[in-house]
Amino acid sequence: MSHSTIEHMQRYPSPHPEIQLFVVTYLSQGYRVKGLLAQPTWGKRFPGLLYLRGGIKQVGKVRVARIIQFASRGFVVFAPYYRGNEGGEGNEDFCKEDRNDAYEGLIVLQNLAKVNSESLHVFGFSRGGAMALFTAAHYPNLIKSVVVWGGVSDMKLTYEERNDLRKMLKRVVGGSVYKFPERYEARTPLHDVLNIKAPVLIIHGIYDQNVGFEHAKRLEEALKDHQKIYETWYYEGDHHFSLRKKRQVTHDLLDWMLSDKKRG
Repeated sequence: MSHSTIEHMQRYPSPHPEIQLFVVTYLSQGYRVKGLLAQPTWGKRFPGLLYLRGGIKQVGKVRVARIIQFASRGFVVFAPYYRGNEGGEGNEDFCKEDRNDAYEGLIVLQNLAKVNSESLHVFGFSRGGAMALFTAAHYPNLIKSVVVWGGVSDMKLTYEERNDLRKMLKRVVGGSVYKFPERYEARTPLHDVLNIKAPVLIIHGIYDQNVGFEHAKRLEEALKDHQKIYETWYYEGDHHFSLRKKRQVTHDLLDWMLSDKKRG
């Protein structure tokens, strides 16, 4: 087991009487990065879930209600804010160096007293889907399951399909996909799936306008090519499901995480 990188834990007000919340400050490549920790008050040990948010900066930020939704099902949940957010040091670079914030976040989770370190799982939404895949490939022997919901799998495709994000991507990545294709390749987890050992669940809306359905299909193809265990749940929906649908799918995916996941 690796050493914990936690520097500080501060209680955070929780709207749920049986879920404790903490803001955790931990180290990632020398930066003090922050994240939200949610843990049930009942019981002694629980599966650990690394929740990897989407977006960048204030877009797609970690939501307390969403984290509690996961924790209330009997998981200890840690959701990194990523570097440069909520008082953390450094700057996000959209799935390059900042994916170390996810790697170190997994070690934070692994070392918590309430976590069963033999049952660590990763969930990624949108941009967090790429972070989840990179993390699963980086720590193949630690992670028991991976869920990618509306996830980015090909950063070049993101540049091509999202005109509204190109200015941000040029700034963060350091140029366009046409001038610096290798910088977008380096942020594309499709090349790393061969290192993943855990079963992967792909959840995607086929009419997703934020992260096109092609991302899911490319990920599915890569997993199939490398003979990985995976499952697909495709829905007639967009990037953001209705609250009712989101609740049901969340309930189902948490059940899937703890199942034998051999249906690939």
